[in-house]
Amino acid sequence: MSLSPQPNAAPASINSNSLILSEVLTDTNIPWQIHNCKIQQHIVTREQPLPFLYHYDSLSDALKETLPLTPALLAKFDTPMLPAEAAALLGIDTALIVAPWHVKISGTLVVFSESLQLACRLNFSNTIKETQPIYTKDAEEAVVLAFKEWQFLGRVDVLYKKEAALISIDDSELAAPITIAPTTAYQQLPAAHAISLIAALEADKAQLPWFEAAILARIQ
Repeated sequence: MSLSPQPNAAPASINSNSLILSEVLTDTNIPWQIHNCKIQQHIVTREQPLPFLYHYDSLSDALKETLPLTPALLAKFDTPMLPAEAAALLGIDTALIVAPWHVKISGTLVVFSESLQLACRLNFSNTIKETQPIYTKDAEEAVVLAFKEWQFLGRVDVLYKKEAALISIDDSELAAPITIAPTTAYQQLPAAHAISLIAALEADKAQLPWFEAAILARIQ
């Protein structure tokens, strides 16, 4: 189920007693709980191609001096390949090319308030790209480093069961406010509202440690 904007809603028309979704979700005085933190994608591998440019950049300065870029090598800069293929192209031992870990860990979690009878299902990932290259020797350290810049992204679903008015506002004002009606099923926020809510959560993420704690506990 997706929510639809109110036909004639405007920020000035919102009752002062209404709950604003982005405000309550970032309110540190509310005892929020994390439920159902699930990992849906877990990739930690060195067996994934990268453009030749990445492999060449990983070489030591001394090696780069002995292996200057020729027109033939420049033509391969954007060609995806494994470290062994790059080494063969350069005519060197594979061990001389630093192979990064490719990390992509994505999932969902539900943040829930018993007092508000409000649940919000969010998506998270360490990167919006196919994977994130991390240059370190240890796989576990690669995961830790990848999640130093984790982010919320994608769709947002809301479940609300109380009668008090709950309003979602698009801070960019590109979309009208919407009222989130009480229901027994999750309702998907429109894209503009999801983007605005995620921006609010990202801005206050350092003050909302329960999100990161739940994710790290799940992936470690």
